[in-house]
Amino acid sequence: MTGVRRLLGYVRPYAGIVALSAAAALVASLLDGLSFALLIPFLQVLFGMHPPGPAGATTLERWLDGALGWIITPDDPVTSLRGVVLLILATMALKNAAVYASGLLRARAQEDVAFDLRLGLQTHLERLGLDFFSGTRGGQVVSRMVQDPDQAKLVIGQVVATVVQSGTVVVVYLVILFALTWQLTLVTLVLAPIIAVLLRPVIARVRDRSREALHQRGELSAVMAETVEAARVVKAHGGERIERERVAGVARRYGRGLVQVERLALLSHPVSETIGAAVVLAIVMVGSLAVLSGGPLRPEVLLAFLAVTLRLLPPVKSLSHVPALAGQTVAAAERVFHLLDRPAADVDGPEARPFPGLERQIEFAAVWVAYEPDRWVLRGIDLVVHRGEMVAIVGPSGAGKSTLLDLLPRFVEPARGEVRIDGVSIRHYDRRSLRRALGIVSQHTVLFHETVRNNIAYGDRAGASLAEIEAAARAANAHEFIAGLPHGYDTVLGERGLRVSGGERQRIALARALLRDPAVLILDEATSALDATSERLIHGALRQQSARRTVLVVAHRASTVAYAERVVRLEMGCVVDSGPWSRASALVADATG
Repeated sequence: MTGVRRLLGYVRPYAGIVALSAAAALVASLLDGLSFALLIPFLQVLFGMHPPGPAGATTLERWLDGALGWIITPDDPVTSLRGVVLLILATMALKNAAVYASGLLRARAQEDVAFDLRLGLQTHLERLGLDFFSGTRGGQVVSRMVQDPDQAKLVIGQVVATVVQSGTVVVVYLVILFALTWQLTLVTLVLAPIIAVLLRPVIARVRDRSREALHQRGELSAVMAETVEAARVVKAHGGERIERERVAGVARRYGRGLVQVERLALLSHPVSETIGAAVVLAIVMVGSLAVLSGGPLRPEVLLAFLAVTLRLLPPVKSLSHVPALAGQTVAAAERVFHLLDRPAADVDGPEARPFPGLERQIEFAAVWVAYEPDRWVLRGIDLVVHRGEMVAIVGPSGAGKSTLLDLLPRFVEPARGEVRIDGVSIRHYDRRSLRRALGIVSQHTVLFHETVRNNIAYGDRAGASLAEIEAAARAANAHEFIAGLPHGYDTVLGERGLRVSGGERQRIALARALLRDPAVLILDEATSALDATSERLIHGALRQQSARRTVLVVAHRASTVAYAERVVRLEMGCVVDSGPWSRASALVADATG
């Protein structure tokens, strides 16, 4: 029930639209009931029956005579029949217009709910730490953002709408049935609850199976996304059969799960229809006996009662399916809420203040970091980096080099110790202003399916002028090849920037970092894909700016480290050596060899 209440909380802002949709559904239900009630005068005129007197008439007949008696002319059956038929047609036209309006309003409300869920997920994802993204499959996240809200929005599109519309129809028709004959109506009400009792165990299993099917859908999205992204590796290593079998296995489990959900959901249809048919037959038998015995129930009243009862079955069946549908909807909503309930790690406290900038030094003071309990990646790191200094971090794979750099933008938080800038722990600064002072370029370059201009002028520099963008590109030795692209800076790079080479992607990413004019530049193997000439030009530009820019570089190549003023070697999470750039080659050889 908690999931249902939370989901309805997303519906609350659109209560006005939902209420209008419900009002239109109510009007449609009243008009629908009226169209069937008009069967009584229609049958009376058609078969030349004389309406009973006030004493013998049903409540409904007395109401129709008072409201519509002017249509019936006893001496002119043709005119009377024409009037009744035209009234039925007008009633049906108005009813369908109300149904259209109700559906349109409902569609608007449900899409607004889906939008709010997706936007809420996106906003919350921005507040989660990088550990969440490294430990969660991307396809599962995409599934929860795209597909689960589409399923959850059905709480309006089908669940609420069905309850309102079908529930209103049932109430209206029950009033009509009581107005026709309360005895037969009681028979109907006694038999109908059997449907709900028999469907209860089916509904519980539908919800459980739906939750599992949604999980498998996320797995399928994740596997297929991996296959697409790794297309080059798959083809190079002949892995087509392996990937095909992997996709087939997940797709088969997903398909079987859907079949199980559908099998259980479909089971409610024959059960409810069979019971409904039994209810109708019971009414026919009881009503027929009452007519044949010469009781107060007349043939035209019985026919109208049966017509309304038959018309009552579809909304009753719809209501009987609501619990099964609600189970699927709630299962999707619970997946969304499970993600929304994850603690937000990448947020600042109310006491956080803007970062004032680097004046003297960056200090890593006795820093310990562990991604898992008792598995330390960094062990008691003590390191001071002075403003304007270019420091290279070297060491074998797994030594903790990237983790050390991730501490500065607070992508990673130390378990012990702290990182200080000018003697103040960076925990006291809000993350956004701190990261604004950093330019970060990693080995795994990320470019968007956008123009070169928008990839360089990204984030808080999205409004940069073309002159500023070109200046940053020149500093990154990227302007010449960008100018040679088909549309220059307006060339769309394609998904993940695959329309340019790896070295060109890294230079665009470096230009993006330089455009921010950062006080601290962090390069995590950012020049690994560059040729020697491009690398020399970039490092020359960086060295010229180092008087006002602090540079931290993770590198394995001596050509990169040679430009550093100091080289720090890590091994098993500890600083094991440190020296000036003149010892760079020896330190790199020790670290990698």
